[in-house]
Amino acid sequence: MLRVHFSELDLARLRMAVRPDALWETVLSFHRLRENRAESVYGKWRSEARNRLNGEARLLAPLIPSRGYFPDFLTPAEGVIGCDAAMSALRAIPGERLNAELAGLPAARALPGWIRDLGEGERKPLDRLISTLRAYHQAAVAPYWAHIQARIEADRVARGRALLDGGADGLLASLPATMRWRAPVLEVDYPVDRDLRLRGRGLLLLPSFFCRGTPVTFRNPDLTPVLVYPVEHAPCGLPHRPGQRAALASGPGGGAGAASASGGGPARTLGKLVGQTRSAVLLEVRGGCTTSELARRVGVSLASASQHASVLREAGLVHTLRQGSAVLHTLTPLGAALLRGGAPGERVFGSPAQLPPVATSGRGPSGRG
Repeated sequence: MLRVHFSELDLARLRMAVRPDALWETVLSFHRLRENRAESVYGKWRSEARNRLNGEARLLAPLIPSRGYFPDFLTPAEGVIGCDAAMSALRAIPGERLNAELAGLPAARALPGWIRDLGEGERKPLDRLISTLRAYHQAAVAPYWAHIQARIEADRVARGRALLDGGADGLLASLPATMRWRAPVLEVDYPVDRDLRLRGRGLLLLPSFFCRGTPVTFRNPDLTPVLVYPVEHAPCGLPHRPGQRAALASGPGGGAGAASASGGGPARTLGKLVGQTRSAVLLEVRGGCTTSELARRVGVSLASASQHASVLREAGLVHTLRQGSAVLHTLTPLGAALLRGGAPGERVFGSPAQLPPVATSGRGPSGRG
């Protein structure tokens, strides 16, 4: 068990990451890649990612073991800004730190020479690591980024509501069941027994798509405290069934017209496409709301609000996250794009049940969890 000790100052400095972290998702996805279990969340992604990789997994495997410790330097704080910023930060890490963290790997003496050379301050092995991480990220994570963002934004909305309703206590108490808030200590399911004392530095909560099971944190207690935890994947309601998206433009609240009318902007055109009620439902879901809140805001019955949300969810426009006895609806990237009229070159996905498929390049195949 991990015990995270808070002071009053730490509670005041508790915060949520503003977006997914490119390198945390990259490293944690590598754990998922090497699992062999077939399941709905990662199964299709795993098959597609393996098909697009070209030796990156073999190079990274000694540095990122299937279980347990991996070097803290692989996940610099700049990862929340993006992959490029994270790679620049990684390049600037001193050789002494690289060497010290590599020594913590269970098979440090058996590491390939180019990885051992990282700690000597040589530029070539660091360039190799960065290019390998970047290639892996582009093949296994980047094609799904909009979908990852949707899941994490849904979790952020849920935590934000808990914070507004109950302050820092409410936020910490709302975290997944693997974490239990017993003030002033957050107890976290963890592979080893340790204490993390925040010492007035606060804590960054980082929801992650590819984190699975127990949360993750840095081994080095002197680094800025971060707690990475898994988002909820199981959607509420009926799973997607082929052909069901046709219901978007028919049935209760659906419209028969096409989105071809001029004037009025995307909201007016959207109303002609899906009906005024479902258009209003989408607009109200933007900031996140429960089914009862949705019914009250749109002026429909609870059953009707649930039915509209279900249709929009099956069409890939709304994501639903269960929170205790209630459910919280948020927009997916597709729903957000539809509201604003779309954006050129924007990649959006529709199936809420799992990572969506992407086209493969035809290249041959090549998991701190």
